[in-house]
Amino acid sequence: MQYSRAMTGPDTEEIYERAGWGGRVPRGTRPAILVVDLSRGFTEPEFPTGADLTDVVAATSRLVEAAHATGAPVLFTTIAYEESDLAGGCAWLRKAPGMGILRAGSELVDLDPRLPRRPADALVVKKGPSAFFGTDVAASLVAQGVDTVLVCGATTSGCVRASVVDAVQYGFTVLVPRPAVGDRAAGPHEANLFDIDAKYADVIDLDDALAYVAAPAGEAPGR
Repeated sequence: MQYSRAMTGPDTEEIYERAGWGGRVPRGTRPAILVVDLSRGFTEPEFPTGADLTDVVAATSRLVEAAHATGAPVLFTTIAYEESDLAGGCAWLRKAPGMGILRAGSELVDLDPRLPRRPADALVVKKGPSAFFGTDVAASLVAQGVDTVLVCGATTSGCVRASVVDAVQYGFTVLVPRPAVGDRAAGPHEANLFDIDAKYADVIDLDDALAYVAAPAGEAPGR
């Protein structure tokens, strides 16, 4: 992976190497695609919470289509708030009140129409950053025999990162295809990819991800 010098200078590299970060994860034989919050409120720049994530949607779509071709599970999430959440029922909104525009039933919570979602692909509505918190995502993945989760979506510094951390804590191997995740600003995006790759998941390129989904042989780390 290529990161800025501020994140990969000699001091940073020495500190992380001494701490034992940066190992490569073993890939399993049953992958799934988890598409985090590629809803219109995040992928369309005219909305206050959004950015132009056209390239992210395109890369994610290729992975979803690859999964459909092999029968690998695909799950989508979106954030949607009810009036009770806006009235103080959601602690996250006290820190990030701008997220309150993601109201249930509004166009902002609809998945980006460019995504090739099929009716069989689960759509999970959540209220917090992680795709796993307060949802049945972990149970669904376990029930389908999934051992490796490829996390796509938005934003890298928020819901993607939270979902990656929780996926690891549930025991899944996690891969993050770099072109399939995005953020509103480059700094948080790059910093979080660096940290995710060091501590929680392998950040990989799209061709690697597509090849793995097409033929998940369960190879050793560093494939």
